[in-house]
Order: sequence, then structure tokens, then C-alpha cells
Amino acid sequence: MLQQMSDSSPAGLRATVEDLYESERFRMVLLAFDAVTVAAFLVLTFLPQSPWLVAADAVLGTLILVEFAGRAFIAPRRAAFFLRWSSILDMVVIATLLIPPLTGSFAFLRVLRAIRLFRVLRVVRDLRRRHRWIAERGELISSAVNVVVFVFITSAVVYEMQVGRNPEIRHFSDALYFTVTTLTTTGFGDITLVGQTGRLLSVVIMIVGISLFVKLAQSIVRPSKVHVECQACGLSRHDPDAVHCKHCGSIVHIDTEGA
Repeated sequence: MLQQMSDSSPAGLRATVEDLYESERFRMVLLAFDAVTVAAFLVLTFLPQSPWLVAADAVLGTLILVEFAGRAFIAPRRAAFFLRWSSILDMVVIATLLIPPLTGSFAFLRVLRAIRLFRVLRVVRDLRRRHRWIAERGELISSAVNVVVFVFITSAVVYEMQVGRNPEIRHFSDALYFTVTTLTTTGFGDITLVGQTGRLLSVVIMIVGISLFVKLAQSIVRPSKVHVECQACGLSRHDPDAVHCKHCGSIVHIDTEGA
């Protein structure tokens, strides 16, 4: 009976939630949940505001709010938790989902939800130590996430700055098309940004975007590395079959199934 009372106490509930968030299976569920919600955000961005879209936003917002409340509940320093940039972004996302007038026709606020994809990077970083498959592809996943977020956030900025001023950009898809063609240096020239701010934004897209794109390409073509930190010197990238750290010679413990 005392054990049951202890488990039902706030401290027992907190311990239960902490164990849940430390569970490898639950972390994988969160990773899948983040990917699904971001995919939904990106698809819904192209759809006009409607009653069913408001209902879908409310469902997603409620689910994210529950998950956010769980993390806040187990945070050792709650005030510091709410001041983190990731927590602030989550609160902005939840507000735009649960309070439809905040977004309205502002594509920027709707696409801003894609920033939540950055949470995937943190989950992947934690899972690198437990899963060999993720450890080998962690850099590729991080690079892909950076490119996707950059494309959609930049497209939202292009849309908000050019719609109504630029006859070539009437929909968000036009801004997305311009961003992708500029990022890949294809540059068909059928859509260009107007004004000094438009030209400066084009320069930023070309410089920052191509850097992210090149890093993604490097992650795809160069030899696979396992991200396991050496306890002696801190080197984090090793060959999949490495036994010793190539920097300091210490033994590195890389999970492997053998040849």
C-alpha cells in the first residue's frame, strides 16, 4: 500500500515520466512524431485556411502541448527550461496551432512551425550512442534537416517580402520554387526578386544555401563515419571498424555485429 501511495505521489509520477523520456523506444516514437508533424506542417502550408484545417491544427497543437508539458514537468530547473530557445519556439508553434487568428494568411508563421524539425537533431544526437545505424548516418540526417528547414523558412521570408510587390510571386509555391532554383544554382531566371532587399536576400540564399547544400552532398558521397566520442581526447568521428582512436590511440568502444 505504501508503495502504491509512493508511486501515485507527485515524486513518483515525476520519476515515471522521467523513465518514459529516457526510454529508447519512447525516444524513437518522439522522433517519428516530430517528423510526422513537420511533414504535416509543410503540406498544410500550401492549403487555404478552412474549418477542417483549423481542426487539424488544433489536434496537432494539443498533442504537441501534451508532449511539451511532459518535458516541462520533469525539467530540473523549470524557469530555465521555459527560457530555452527550443522551448520558446515550441510555445510559438503551439500558439499558432491553437489560436488560428495568429496565423491567418501569414505563410511565415505557418512555415515557422518547420523549425520544430531542429528537435530531431537533438534526438539524433542522443540516439547516436545507442544505435549504430543512426551513428553512421547522423551527419547525413543533420545536414538534410538543416537544408529542409533553411529552404522552407527562407521561402516564407521571400513570400512575405515579395507578395503584393512582385507579380511573379503570387503563392508560397512560387517562393519555394525561387528558393530551390537559387539554392541549387540552377537559376532559370523566370522568377527574380525585386527591390534592393530582394537582391540582398538573393545573395544570402546563394551564399548560405549553397554552403548547406554542399555539406549535404559531402555527407552523401564521402566515406561513412561512426559518431562515437573518444573518452580520452573527444574525437567524435571514427571508421566503422575502428578499435583505437586515430588521434590519441585510446580504445574506442563501437558497437558492431562483426564482419
